[in-house]
Parts: sequence; C-alpha cells; structure tokens
Amino acid sequence: MKKPASNNSQPPRPNSAPTPSIIGSDVQIEGNVHTVGELQLDGTIKGDLTCGGMVMGESGAVNGTIVADSVTIRGTVNGEIRARSVRLEKSAVVEGDVYHESLSVEAGAKLTGRFAHTSNPKDGKTTAVSSPALDETPSFVAKKTAAE
Repeated sequence: MKKPASNNSQPPRPNSAPTPSIIGSDVQIEGNVHTVGELQLDGTIKGDLTCGGMVMGESGAVNGTIVADSVTIRGTVNGEIRARSVRLEKSAVVEGDVYHESLSVEAGAKLTGRFAHTSNPKDGKTTAVSSPALDETPSFVAKKTAAE
C-alpha cells in the first residue's frame, strides 16, 4: 500500500551552504535585498543589498549600499560598497566610496569616490570623515601624527 504524499518539507540541513541566488538581466527590484548566500546579479536593484558574496555581471546595477564578504563588480554601482574583498573589473563603473580589507582594480575600471582600507568594512557605523578615533582612512590620505 502506498503512503500518502506529505506536504511537510524537509528542514534545511544545519551545515549546508545556502543555494546561490541569480537575478537575471530582465529583473528589476525596488527595495532592500538580504541573503546570507551567494548572489549572481545581472539585473537591477534599487535599494540596499546585503549578502555573503556577490558577482555582478556587466548588465548588473545597484543603486544603494552593498555589504558583503566578497564582491566582484563588472556592472554599475551608485552607492557605497563595504566588503572584505572587493574586485573591480575593467567594465565596472562605481560612483561611491569603497571600504575594504582587500582590493583589486583592473585597468579600465571607473571609480568616482574614495577607497578606504579598514579592518571591519562591513560595519556601517563609521563614516569617511577623517578622525583619529576612526579606524578608517581613505587610501590616498596620510594620517597625521600628534606632533603635526
């Protein structure tokens, strides 16, 4: 005798990685997006994006803040990027500040904004204002000593 089909779905395995998400080039999202997993972005997000890792294709665009562990940009970003590892490829166009632990920029990438190395780039509580109390200084600004 067959058992009746169950509508109960299996709970996610505790140690399994989340399924990567794909936002296609024909998709436009208005609002904030949050995922703990990986995201392949070929569409447009008008809002803030928080994810574990992101790879943006050439047709991808974000108009808002990106917070992630690792980010690869081939498309357009209008806003701040805060990630431990940031890679701007030659087709990238970024208008906003980039806070990072590790940074890679290919020849041809366009940036209107500042780069700032920081030990905790995902912490959005700090600002780009130069202050001795902050652990962030844009890469092109020399820190002043107490004698100056």
